[in-house]
Amino acid sequence: MAHVNVHRDDIQLDEPVLIEGLPGLGLVGKIAADHLVETYGMDRYASIHCEGLPEVAIYDEGGHGVEPPVRIHADAERDLLVLQSDVPISPSAAEEFAACVTNWIDEQGALPLYISGTQRSDGQTTDVVGLSIAGAGAQLDGVDVSTPGERGVVSGPTGALIYHAERAGLEALGFVVEASPKFPDPAAAKAVLDRVVEPIADVEVETETLVEQAQEISEAKERLAQRMQQAGDESSQAQPVGMYQ
Repeated sequence: MAHVNVHRDDIQLDEPVLIEGLPGLGLVGKIAADHLVETYGMDRYASIHCEGLPEVAIYDEGGHGVEPPVRIHADAERDLLVLQSDVPISPSAAEEFAACVTNWIDEQGALPLYISGTQRSDGQTTDVVGLSIAGAGAQLDGVDVSTPGERGVVSGPTGALIYHAERAGLEALGFVVEASPKFPDPAAAKAVLDRVVEPIADVEVETETLVEQAQEISEAKERLAQRMQQAGDESSQAQPVGMYQ
């Protein structure tokens, strides 16, 4: 049965902002989420368990412990939550995963920020488009994002999360950022952190290292990016749809 298991009842949050970091096109959300967790030294707050998620254990350098592949980290001082995943989520699991996570976010009184990459149309641009979900448009006031220039669709597990938020009446924001379709894109993640996360969550995020260490970050994420390309329809991404499609 799908559920979110909270491990840290001692962490108190008050209407937090939640950053979604599922792997998708350009690994934009993944890179942004990992950067926040590492920069702030965020505590592992909860684990997500639902049908279809890979039953694997994640281990890391510098310690003997293991952790589940999909987790939520918390920073009480900044009233911040980050949904972090080290594995792609398959289409078969997306619906149940999104329903479970949406119910939990609603119970926390959190404002979720959903992040999806879209194939950039020109050079190295990192335009960010903002989407209002369930009437949350006022939250975009003063934020450096564009309105969509064409009709489009957000697919994959991030698209499922946006769909369930709209259906449940959960105020949320979606962000579509131009990114590389083939490689991990730290520059696109930096754009999201600078233009979206900082003003909406009212935090300061050091992001210059994402540019300085772009090659290192890309190499570290390359294996996951290759898995995402092989998975194809497992990847969250935004793309235009024709009028008659």
